Amino acid sequence: MKPIHPNLVLILAILLPGMGQVANRQPVRGLIFVFFVILLGGFTLKTAAPEVSVVGKFAGGIFVWAMAVFDAYKTARIRTSVWTLRK
Repeated sequence: MKPIHPNLVLILAILLPGMGQVANRQPVRGLIFVFFVILLGGFTLKTAAPEVSVVGKFAGGIFVWAMAVFDAYKTARIRTSVWTLRK
């Protein structure tokens, strides 16, 4: 089965955390990323000082989201390359 184009996976991953992994047929991995986005986003929200910006308050979740985007795109690129070589 032909893998989804890496650019489409990248767009999905940017829009919602974990959706890139779902597009790569790794739904459990996507759920794990969503769990940690919520967990670390909530943790930094509760522990950040009141004068910290909104980005700073959700920095933990944003970091995990960024890692999920990178992971989804990297996996899609690898799968596309392997599929192309096997043709």
